[in-house]
Amino acid sequence: MSENLIAAIGNSIKSNWDIPSLADYNGKSFTYGEVARRIAHIHLLFEAAGVKPGDKVALCAKNSAEWACTFLAGITFGAIVVPLLHEFHVDNVAHLVTHSEARLLFTDQQIAVNLDMEKMPLVKAVITLDNFKTVHSNDKAIDEAAASLDCLFQQRYPKEFTSADLHYITPAQDQTALINYTSGSAGYSKGVILTYGNLWANIDFALRQIPFLRHGDGMLSMLPLAHMYGLAFEFLFPFCKGCHITFLGRVPSPKVVLEAFAQVRPQLVITVPLVIEKIVKTRVFPEIRKPGIRVLTGLPGIRHIIFGKVRKQLLQAFGGELKELVMGGAALPAEVEDFLRLIKFPFTIGYGMTECAPLITYEWWRTQKPRSVGRLVDGMEARIDSPDPRRVPGVLYIKGPNVMKGYFKNEQATRDALTDDGWLNTGDICTIDSEGYLYIRGREKSMILGSSGQNIYPEEIEVILNDLPLVSESIVVDRKGKLVAIVHPDYDEARRHGFDEAQTDRKVRQLLPVLNQKLPGYSRVSEIEIKPDEFEHTPKHSIRRFIYK
Repeated sequence: MSENLIAAIGNSIKSNWDIPSLADYNGKSFTYGEVARRIAHIHLLFEAAGVKPGDKVALCAKNSAEWACTFLAGITFGAIVVPLLHEFHVDNVAHLVTHSEARLLFTDQQIAVNLDMEKMPLVKAVITLDNFKTVHSNDKAIDEAAASLDCLFQQRYPKEFTSADLHYITPAQDQTALINYTSGSAGYSKGVILTYGNLWANIDFALRQIPFLRHGDGMLSMLPLAHMYGLAFEFLFPFCKGCHITFLGRVPSPKVVLEAFAQVRPQLVITVPLVIEKIVKTRVFPEIRKPGIRVLTGLPGIRHIIFGKVRKQLLQAFGGELKELVMGGAALPAEVEDFLRLIKFPFTIGYGMTECAPLITYEWWRTQKPRSVGRLVDGMEARIDSPDPRRVPGVLYIKGPNVMKGYFKNEQATRDALTDDGWLNTGDICTIDSEGYLYIRGREKSMILGSSGQNIYPEEIEVILNDLPLVSESIVVDRKGKLVAIVHPDYDEARRHGFDEAQTDRKVRQLLPVLNQKLPGYSRVSEIEIKPDEFEHTPKHSIRRFIYK
């Protein structure tokens, strides 16, 4: 077993030299040996640019095999990688590149041509990932190196390049590996400083606790690599396992996703709840709720056959080889979770945050408890600021090898998040049961103080509301002392029932008394406000709540 992340990366490359490693969906593909060659090319470019260990290198592009190679080149060189979401506006990209003090920016052509270099005075060159050419540069040596990388490689390695030529750093566990800028629901980005030890704590846990994934298995990467969830568990973990990772790139259509699953046939799928929720609500529920099928599912023997068939069809939709589907980043509607448990679909719900690189809890699907997000990963400690953490929700604090160093150039935010003895305030309101299963009740920042002094957690109301007919998504906000639910209706579902938009809006508003019957008196909603268009979301598919207050 490897002792650190870089050793695990190097060992995987050496052990799997000739097998497929990284691929773009229906595009270019690299073996592990070819990844090593690409890393060596990029290291030569770093040298020409005067990059030294500890210097920052920014990476802003859609998911691709070249993105992954460049990231690996950065951390194996000792550079601090700054991954940025390519959906950011170019002005925001320029601001974050400058804030991070990055010296190089690797990006897509369409982003590069729109950048204002005057807003990035520290950047020596902007390099495109598709061909590793400079688009903007103030250093002739970088231009020349980029234009002649193959020649430089041949000079450095005149004989055949082999695994013996791999010479990567051996980092200290507290050495900074990357700065990951959050794009959360609070409305502004903070640069999370993550160490090699933070990353390794997550990858090492996954290597030990997800044993069914084997070298050579296919892995489909759909989540943003600039976000820790996708970076850690759709890329670094399967790479260290020796898997064949296929990157979908831009957000694909449902048809393309299903075709990709059929082609890759993954054992493990990492996703957000929206993916499985949409499948169940649009494809499964309409079928099993037909009057004839509903009657048959009431008969024990027939019910078992029907649900077994549904389970098989769902597994087939994910390629037919699925061992576990892991969800995180948002809540799964209760009716969907209950149905998936009823048919014994292999799914589990975890919990994490960028500040923990990202994992906090996980549990194997067979032993996961309903509504829970699992139990703490190895080495993590938790305490809940509550007189009775099992029954009374309180703020969750965590401590352990996953926890970040702090926020880059933001001492106040670091002091607000981390106690002097290393406990991280997650900002999440939780309870924990006697077996260590964690339950998230809401966010501290979104808590609403009721008129009689009660703490109201809007997320708890939203879970109930999102389970009601014709509701796609919702948030609950405080408007002058009254609770208002803002709802985006499920217009697709409504059309299947023959309702136009006006009828749908009216029916959703009529859900108010149904909702309030399910709520305690102090948290009842005064009004349902219709939002015809979709909410704005973070990469984890959490609603950007600050926009709608």
